[in-house]
Amino acid sequence: MDFTISPEMEALRLKVRDFIAAEVIPLEADPASYNEFENIKMSLLDEVRTKARAAGLWAPQMPKSRGGLELPIAGWAVFYEEAARSIFGPSALNCQAPDDGNMSVLNKVLGSDDLKDKWLQPIIDGDVRSAFVMTEPAPGSGSDPGGMMLTTAERKNDRYVISGTKWFISGAAQASHFILVARTSDDPRRGLTAFMFHKDDPGWRIVRRVGIMGPEEHGGTCELEFDGLEIPMEHRLMEEGDGLRLTQIRLGPARLTHCMRWLGHAKRCMEIAGEYVNHREAFGSKLAERESIQIMLGEVAADIHIGRLLTMHAAWKLDTGDKAQKEVSMAKIHVADVLHKASDTGIQLCGAKGYSKDTILEWIYRYARCARLVDGASEVHKMVLARHYGKLGNDFWSWG
Repeated sequence: MDFTISPEMEALRLKVRDFIAAEVIPLEADPASYNEFENIKMSLLDEVRTKARAAGLWAPQMPKSRGGLELPIAGWAVFYEEAARSIFGPSALNCQAPDDGNMSVLNKVLGSDDLKDKWLQPIIDGDVRSAFVMTEPAPGSGSDPGGMMLTTAERKNDRYVISGTKWFISGAAQASHFILVARTSDDPRRGLTAFMFHKDDPGWRIVRRVGIMGPEEHGGTCELEFDGLEIPMEHRLMEEGDGLRLTQIRLGPARLTHCMRWLGHAKRCMEIAGEYVNHREAFGSKLAERESIQIMLGEVAADIHIGRLLTMHAAWKLDTGDKAQKEVSMAKIHVADVLHKASDTGIQLCGAKGYSKDTILEWIYRYARCARLVDGASEVHKMVLARHYGKLGNDFWSWG
C-alpha cells in the first residue's frame, strides 16, 4: 500500500487540526466545560458541533448525500486521529463511539431511504444519540455475540417480544435510538437477530448507570432490563438469524476506529510531555537533555508509529473489501497498550503536574484502562490471532 495521503486529504487533516486547536482544546482547561461525569457539557458540545458543521468537518464516515464527508476507512484514520488530539474532539465532529459504529452499520444494513430517514439521519444530524445493546451479565454471553445469549426475542404474529438483561451498554442513559441483539433460536450460527427500538417504547428500563473508574462517555455505561418490549417486524434489521452477521459488520470497523482515536490521544500525551521536558530545568539541565528522558520519549514515539502502521494497514484492507480480522485484532491489542504507555509516560515525565488535573494526562490515563477491555479484551484478540496462525501457518504474514 501507498502511505502517502492525497493533497485533498492532507488539506482536510490540517483543517481538522486547526479547528481542534482553536475551538476544542481551549475548553479542556476550563472546569466549567465539564459535566459531573468528566465529559464536555452537552450545551457546550452543541455549540461546538454547530461550528464543526459550518466548517464542513462533520460525520466523516457518512455519505455526502446525508451530510457527511464520505471518506474511505483509511481517510477515517487520518481524520479521527486529528479529531482525538482533544479529549472532546471526536464528539465535536460526530465520530465518537458508540454513535460512530452505529451510524456505519445502519448505513449498510437499513434497506430503504425511509428507514434511514427514521433511524439513521437523526444520529447523523446530531439530534439524538444511539446505543448498541449486546453485552450481558453472567451467565449470559458477556461481550461475545457467539456465546449463549440469554436475552430472547419471541415472535408473536407481526411482533417480537423481548425479555432479558443487558449491561455495560455505552451511552444508554442519553440514547434515543437503540440497536438490540437478542436470541430468536438456538441455532449456533443463525440464532441471533438484531432490531431497532426507541427510548420511549414501553417494556424496558434502565436499571442503573454503572459507576466506572474513568471519565464517562455521554450517557455512561448502563444496565438494561427488558420485560415485554414489543418490536414490530419492520424494525428488525436484516433477516431473522442475521444478528451475528450484523455484529461482525459493525464490530470490525468500530474496533479500528477506537484505535484511530486512541492514537490521537497518545500523540497528545507525548505533545504535553515533550513541551514540559523541553522547558523544565532540574539539577542544572533541561529534562529533555537527559538520556533517560530521551529513551522514554523515543520508545513511545516508535510504539505510536507502529500502531499507526497497523491501523492504517487494517483500514486499507477493509477498504479493499477484506474482513481484516487479524489485522484489526493486531491493531486493537497494540494500540490499547500504546495508549496506556503514552499516558503513563506522560504523567511520569510531567511529575506532580502530570498527576494533577492541570493537564488532561490523568484523564487519559484513567480512560486508557478500558482500552484493553472494550470491543473484546486483549486476551480474546490474541486468541483470534492464534486461531489465524494455526490455520495459516507462515501465510499469516503473507503480503497479499
